[in-house]
Amino acid sequence: MERYQRQMMLPEIGDAGQRKLCNARVLVVGAGGLGATLLPQLVGAGVGYIRLYDDDQVALHNLHRQTLFTMQDIDQPKASSAQQALQQRNPEVQIDAVQQPLSASNTLTALADCDLVIDAADNFAVTYQLSDACWPAGIPLISASVLARQGYVGGFCGTAPSYRALFPTLPRSAANCNTAGVMGPAVATLGAMQAQMALSVLLDLQPSPLGCVVNCDFVNWHFRQFRFDGAEEPANSVPFIDRTLLRGDDCIVELRSHEEAPTSVAPQVQRILPPAIATWQPPHDQRIVLVCASGIRAAQAATELAQRGCKRLAILAANRP
Repeated sequence: MERYQRQMMLPEIGDAGQRKLCNARVLVVGAGGLGATLLPQLVGAGVGYIRLYDDDQVALHNLHRQTLFTMQDIDQPKASSAQQALQQRNPEVQIDAVQQPLSASNTLTALADCDLVIDAADNFAVTYQLSDACWPAGIPLISASVLARQGYVGGFCGTAPSYRALFPTLPRSAANCNTAGVMGPAVATLGAMQAQMALSVLLDLQPSPLGCVVNCDFVNWHFRQFRFDGAEEPANSVPFIDRTLLRGDDCIVELRSHEEAPTSVAPQVQRILPPAIATWQPPHDQRIVLVCASGIRAAQAATELAQRGCKRLAILAANRP
């Protein structure tokens, strides 16, 4: 156990805490900027099993912040490249690399037998899907997001309210680091904080990071923490689904124009642009699946339809698999 000597010196860890970490099973979704920092921290701490989901490949523009990778990894799958790099750091840890995206149809499989989930995808559709699965299962979820020089990290589900309890409505913008840019140190800081929160949950340290959010503003150098232990779960929420969960009797509403999406998610869809939802007469005997690129327009349409009494609604973000 010499590898872990420095952390085992802490009275709140010791031999018993190290055994907890060695027996822990963690799902990490995303091997990008956040994952590049948090994964080596988990492996270094001796977390025994990590299941890693990521379907992306390493690109040159990743390297300024995704420091787990090198020039030799370009065009290689991130999941397997991360697995190799992490095994070199600590061969005692088992890394199960899954070269697939997390989607609504495989979320429960991804969560199977895991004690903790870390959302490092920085994609709100993934975050809602993970929260929707972790909340009823009582599995803690550590999620982070960062854009430009600002971000947050928080602990959800488990003994705390879900992500939906704190963020019942989707953001109004789909901006991300691909469209708005990001600084590497900001991403690394949030990733390291995710790792610290995850280890604190696995070690059952108090006070728990579950039910806590930390906002990090590297523009004005403000760091704020607040707790949301008393946040109420929303009475009704619209789930995200993927294409494999479409049913033959669904009413599929494509919110994108023909110019934006010449081919939709199914052969038979109704093309209704968002401004026309207000006057559209929805069917009451079918599930209505609202489709757009990111899920934002679909969520806004779902809110409007729910206010009109529609109860069977679902969102499909077409840019997700």
